[in-house]
Amino acid sequence: MKGSPKAPEMTADERHVGEAPVSQRICRGTPERVLTSAVVLLMVFLLLPIQARALAQEQPDANQFVKDARNPLADQISAQVQPNFNFGGAPDRDTQYVFNLQTTVPIRLPGAWILFARTILPLIDQPGSEPGQGYTFGSGDIQPTLFLSPPSSKSFIWAFGPLFQFPSASSTSLGTGKWEIGPTAAAILTGSWWQVGAQVNNLWSFAGDASRPAVNTMLLQPQVNLFFPADWYFTFSPQMTANWKASSGNQWTVPVGGGIGRAFTIGRQGGTAQVEAYSNVERPAGGPTWSVILTVQFVFPQ
Repeated sequence: MKGSPKAPEMTADERHVGEAPVSQRICRGTPERVLTSAVVLLMVFLLLPIQARALAQEQPDANQFVKDARNPLADQISAQVQPNFNFGGAPDRDTQYVFNLQTTVPIRLPGAWILFARTILPLIDQPGSEPGQGYTFGSGDIQPTLFLSPPSSKSFIWAFGPLFQFPSASSTSLGTGKWEIGPTAAAILTGSWWQVGAQVNNLWSFAGDASRPAVNTMLLQPQVNLFFPADWYFTFSPQMTANWKASSGNQWTVPVGGGIGRAFTIGRQGGTAQVEAYSNVERPAGGPTWSVILTVQFVFPQ
């Protein structure tokens, strides 16, 4: 469950929802980035068979390692990088590029409670909102989340807490310009060869640039993982979003798709790598038609 802050969608109602940029470039798309990321991902997957054998030798239960790595509420530190390619957005069917940096740190509290501190920093390459405009690149709005998890069993873990979003975007075109806060909750159930869960949150703006539109957005992210031999897995984790301030017919983004991934090791460091593709069967006017998401995660068990 990533729950990353949504980069600004190029919609008819909202041109300012998203993250942040610093410099501008006059380029029509990002084919070089797509090609580079695809080559890197291919190299990772070519090396996975060799690295998976090392993982099986070093981990007493490699399958459990994969389950824990895919569990966003596992008692372990994690760090991940996640390039997102959002294709087909208006006005020129350009590609929006969002590179999310995410860390999760569990803090053990008295009584077997755990506080998960998660921070997401997006870096964005945003197409212009008008035909012929160049791209704007920079950092986006930072989104910290605190998940408080009560004593739980190994198979079922749940958590709740506050979610924040700060107006840290380096350009007005990539940030909301608002201070935002809201509740969030997550739960995950793990079986012998499967994992199901979900995360939900809603953000409201309460301060910030008075000239910018108010924010009221929801994220609902179901998660299904199916585990296979040799540390492969199938994942379904779409980020469904609703902009309650948008006009009727432009509120929802509903992706449908899935992806595959595998555990790996670099030296003695374990992690996972995966690729997902989603088609937006419901989207606001001007929103991207489909997305490709690459994720490389490193885990550090406590």
